[in-house]
Amino acid sequence: MRILYIDTSSSYLYTGIVCDGKLISEVQENLQLDLSKLALPKIAEMFSENNLKPNDIDKIIVVNGPGSFTGIRVGLTIAKVYAWSLNIPIIPITSLEAMACSCEEDRMLVPIIDARRGYVYGAIYKDDEEILKPQHIKLETLMEHLKDNNYIFITKDDIALDGDKCSYKPNILKIVNKFCQKKALNPHGVNPEYLKLTEAEESRL
Repeated sequence: MRILYIDTSSSYLYTGIVCDGKLISEVQENLQLDLSKLALPKIAEMFSENNLKPNDIDKIIVVNGPGSFTGIRVGLTIAKVYAWSLNIPIIPITSLEAMACSCEEDRMLVPIIDARRGYVYGAIYKDDEEILKPQHIKLETLMEHLKDNNYIFITKDDIALDGDKCSYKPNILKIVNKFCQKKALNPHGVNPEYLKLTEAEESRL
């Protein structure tokens, strides 16, 4: 079983190939404004280095947000076209699930992404249980859910936080092994999880 993992929900490309439970290749690179241009060539290069063809992949796991609106669309487009054209099962997961899964701390896990103006994209997990579902939320409101708990924030963003914090570095093998049995969807049924309206949509409203 070969599984391709794709996450472009930030300025980083996080991608890897897991074969029979072992990570055989990965890319973790900050592509910044070149993400939309370089993501697919970087994935193709990873395939070439491992002598793999596109139809050697049995399943795709893709992060569908929240995060960068443009970045999310990049990864989803690659994954959905790939899955549809070769009839490969596709499993969407959230960026917050991936962040929590990658943390080894044995306490309440609070992955957050800066959403500006005092808001974050956040969730709360404990012992694989979802305590607070992924949502666009005021940081002060999120903090109310953490009172009297032993918790740690997981983030790559520079956010002033009241509590311990660890920097997010994806453990692609752990993410894939955890979510590979999740129910796969028809590629046309995989949609972005922005969790909020775009600024243009908010302005129109």
